[in-house]
Amino acid sequence: MAMSAGSRARDPELERRLRALPSVEEVAAQLRRLCTTEHAPAVTAARQAVDARRAELVEGAPPATSSNGDTDQHAAERDLVVRAAAGRAGAVVTFQGTTRDVDALHYEAYAEMAEERIAAIVGDAVERHGLCAAAAEHRTGDVPLSEPSVVVAASARHRGEAFAGAREIIDRVKAEAPIWKKEVESGEERWVDGSRP
Repeated sequence: MAMSAGSRARDPELERRLRALPSVEEVAAQLRRLCTTEHAPAVTAARQAVDARRAELVEGAPPATSSNGDTDQHAAERDLVVRAAAGRAGAVVTFQGTTRDVDALHYEAYAEMAEERIAAIVGDAVERHGLCAAAAEHRTGDVPLSEPSVVVAASARHRGEAFAGAREIIDRVKAEAPIWKKEVESGEERWVDGSRP
């Protein structure tokens, strides 16, 4: 069978299995239903922290501290893990890219295009690596030393696929998403040239 360049063979079984996967919204709803008994206060606090952190990520504000002393950046990572977890997953891999060696990093993005590109990259990785689910978020604005600027979570039946999927997502986000980075050190600022991971 001859195929044109760039085309892919369709695998009906794979397509059926992908259509059978629950959406992120369905997984989140199921987890909320399961956590409405004795864990409800903790779940409510975590959801409030995640919602607050999402607002801060958009504005580039520093992380706040939740009522239990945990920083909202940790709640945001847990939210990504919950979004990436699925009942058939035997492995969940998370990755955080953090500010190092400078006082802060400042990120600017073409937000709408970046969100679309990140979603497409995550979708590609789910399909390519047979992931149960995956999620990724990137901050904009100022990100102080030691704080995460990007978080990726990927789940799969086995760790190899989860690691490979998470690696592909972070590598492609760095290479393809329209997000620009400026280093801030001792009052000096310098835009960082992009590079392929």
